[in-house]
Amino acid sequence: MTRPRLVLIAALVILMGAAFWFDLGSIITLENFKASQARIDAWVTDRPVTAALTYFIVYIAMAALNIPGAAILTLVGGALFGLLQGTVLVSFASTIGATLAFLLSRYLLRDWVENRFAGFSERINQGIKKDGAFYLFTLRLIPAFPFFVINLVMGLTRMPVLTYYLVSQIGMLPATLIYVNAGTQLSKLETTGDILSPALLGSLILLGVFPLIARFLVNRYKAGRLYRHFKKPSKFDTNMVVIGAGSAGLVTSYIAAAAKAKVTLVERENMGGDCLNTGCVPSKALIRSSRIANYIHRAPEFGLLPATAKADFSAVMRRVQDVIAKIEPHDSIERYTALGVDCEAGSAEIVSPWEVKVGDKTITTRSIVIASGGKPAIPPIPGLDEVDYLTSDTLWDLQELPQRLLVLGGGAIGCELAQAFRRLGSQVTQVEMMPRLLAVEDAPVSAAIEAEFAADGIRVLTGMKVTRFSSAAGQLTATAEAEDGATQDIEFDKVLVATGRQGNTEGLGLENLRFGDDGIELNRNGTVVVNEYLQTAYPNIYACGDVAGPYQLTHAAAHQAWYAAMNALYGSLWKFRVDYSVLPRAVFCDPEVASVGINEQQACEQQLDYDVTEYGIDDLDRAIADGEAHGFVRVITPTGSDKILGVTIVGPHAGDIISEYVLAMRNGLGLGKILGTVHIYPTLAEANKFAAGNWRKANLSERLLALSAWFNRRGID
Repeated sequence: MTRPRLVLIAALVILMGAAFWFDLGSIITLENFKASQARIDAWVTDRPVTAALTYFIVYIAMAALNIPGAAILTLVGGALFGLLQGTVLVSFASTIGATLAFLLSRYLLRDWVENRFAGFSERINQGIKKDGAFYLFTLRLIPAFPFFVINLVMGLTRMPVLTYYLVSQIGMLPATLIYVNAGTQLSKLETTGDILSPALLGSLILLGVFPLIARFLVNRYKAGRLYRHFKKPSKFDTNMVVIGAGSAGLVTSYIAAAAKAKVTLVERENMGGDCLNTGCVPSKALIRSSRIANYIHRAPEFGLLPATAKADFSAVMRRVQDVIAKIEPHDSIERYTALGVDCEAGSAEIVSPWEVKVGDKTITTRSIVIASGGKPAIPPIPGLDEVDYLTSDTLWDLQELPQRLLVLGGGAIGCELAQAFRRLGSQVTQVEMMPRLLAVEDAPVSAAIEAEFAADGIRVLTGMKVTRFSSAAGQLTATAEAEDGATQDIEFDKVLVATGRQGNTEGLGLENLRFGDDGIELNRNGTVVVNEYLQTAYPNIYACGDVAGPYQLTHAAAHQAWYAAMNALYGSLWKFRVDYSVLPRAVFCDPEVASVGINEQQACEQQLDYDVTEYGIDDLDRAIADGEAHGFVRVITPTGSDKILGVTIVGPHAGDIISEYVLAMRNGLGLGKILGTVHIYPTLAEANKFAAGNWRKANLSERLLALSAWFNRRGID
């Protein structure tokens, strides 16, 4: 914590301590005011402006410092200045004071809280961004709830100051009016308890709860407006219809069947979805072949005679299909039927909130889960449609290795496939609009990948975008343009488009559920708009996986599937908010890149007080023995704390060894626990322990070390 913060905390402690030491609470009482009321009334009459300003400043100070007595001061305002002027003075003074208390809490404590409880704070701030003003207004309407607690807690969030001020001003007004009005009749009051009778207090509580009730009723009304267009079946064929048998759909169906619910799974193409057929599985099989080819080229590094490995590309692609065939039974109709899932082959069309049509068959259901996955997003580049482009969905039909391959996109898919094709023998040019590859990661990560790509012979053009494609005399050409207007022509034989993915919603019948502006909405990238429970505009229709986002990852889809299944089955009793706080990701190029939590650039954006601890894998015994001594482990922690906010690993098997950090973050374990864990020698996982050791070295107390040195050198010359 910085010195100005410490000084301010000390000053506040002294002021508040003095308030309690001199027992200001016993001074600011109705009895004391009544005893002096005649003298104070005379002063207010003689100096109305000075009196009002003094009262205003005193009220602000007491509210800002959370000094007891605000209720009495409010009554005094009514007694001295009347209903109108008293209400204006109290309303603005209390709001300004509350906002100052809010700002003090934010300045003194928010950074520490966000660093110490990063995942929790992130979830709270997401809720504040969405509904913070609504809930603050509700709390302000209930005078029984301590206002100083609201000031303190809200200051720890990222609610905008102006929003806090305005909502507080409006929300506190009803109680202010009641107290000021009571103050105009001060002679009849003996205690503050006389103001709020049980009936009045109950009314204010109901007033505070009313927005929550109103919101519930509004949501019910909106849903009712949509549902009224359809007739609800008197009985249902199944508890749940799941559309799509990719990762999200398979896991949703599995969980529902395990809960002994009746579930129907509909798939129009291949069981297993993108991951099995066109995504994770085939790409990793292709990468494995390319990595073996690279090892053969590196034979002299390992004391072997030089060797060459020319790819038999058709054989490589046959191996890819063989791998798919071996994994396919895990996702097959036979397996899921045995688990208790009713599997339907065909295209699903939602015809009502409770009806799904598959071919000539209509299935009635209590709930629907849309898990139809995603597809490559194709940029609107002139001439692209004329060059027979490839995507991550279609390249698996290739039987000949492209001599010159152009890859559009520098994200995970683009990087993985660019390197794989280069190592199999293609001449690869990769174009990325952002200033560097893998721009969501820290700059050192991008630098490590770009250096490896340069060593592999990949031509990488960053900060450029392809503006058009053309063909002349059978030669395909792409024109790439930089920000300064400079252009380059790139000749190629095949182009792979890897510029992102979008939700796959065509043919689902969502138009059947839309009436004017009401219905299931889509985001800009085509994904379905869902709430924190994965519900669409129709509360009994859910979406999860790539079709919902925001993380289009196989394991993220499986993670969402649990929430979709549980909410669809038991949402009428209890609903579960999706938790994205510890969600890892990996890029399977060489070296691999794996990350979880926040990285340094995100910590900077969030203005966190953080430390970066790094361990170079070039120092790791096992990596040296394997000939893979490159990469690093980077850990983000709050300054002075071993709490793990995020980790990025670049190196061999990064996607595997990061799991220890995922487990630690999920269970609130710090670097000290990782340092105290025995790791097998020699393994790559030791990198985690050494990174924790580097953190410990950097955070050892100099005074403690000096004391240790003195203790150990006693009696030694």
